[in-house]
Amino acid sequence: MNGILFRPRQLPQNCEQSNTHIHQFVNTTPPAAQSSAPPLKIDPATGLLAGVRQVLSPHFDERPAGVTPDLLVVHGISLPPGEFGGPWIDRLFTGTLPWDAHPYFKQIEGLRASAHALIRRDGQIVQYVPFAARAWHAGKSAHQGRGACNDFSIGVELEGTDQLPYTDAQYEALAALTAALLAAYPTLSAQAIVGHSDIAPGRKTDPGPCFDWARLRALLAQRRAAGGSRTV
Repeated sequence: MNGILFRPRQLPQNCEQSNTHIHQFVNTTPPAAQSSAPPLKIDPATGLLAGVRQVLSPHFDERPAGVTPDLLVVHGISLPPGEFGGPWIDRLFTGTLPWDAHPYFKQIEGLRASAHALIRRDGQIVQYVPFAARAWHAGKSAHQGRGACNDFSIGVELEGTDQLPYTDAQYEALAALTAALLAAYPTLSAQAIVGHSDIAPGRKTDPGPCFDWARLRALLAQRRAAGGSRTV
């Protein structure tokens, strides 16, 4: 896989049909109001995103000396699988998940993982790790011949599954967050945004076939045009 964002991908028909239903159910904000939301800003001194919920994780460390992020990885997550809401993603990423609270949790007992940020179904962004630090999201992975993608990437989780479309609010939030990251970190590029499945093929499938890359591309272009962001 070439790992370049927005190569043509056709959404499965069941994703398009389900998307209409989910948009009607979840999204109550008119598109114009969403697009006019103020841009997000990242404090370069702390690597924290202003105005979002912070649940800082102990599951991170420093990137290798001289390495800055130049890849954005989009993930999908639900915990337990197929269930949305609840405290479990926060608990997993902060190392406080009670392994006996659900049968699935026993299967991942001992897992130490994190992402830099999570976007909930309603578009709420939660940050776990400062963007300049190394979160533990990619696992065994490679991008364009470079292994250990955690070293040079930023990981963003979308609450969802491979089988269900993501929501309007999630696409809007992801585009806004991506625009903020591009503005804050010159080494990032709109041409270097991939799915977890792209850097760990055969091992990971997220964010899945229902993720609409073309939609993200269009929203990101709108955000960057409106905000006067650099073009890369």
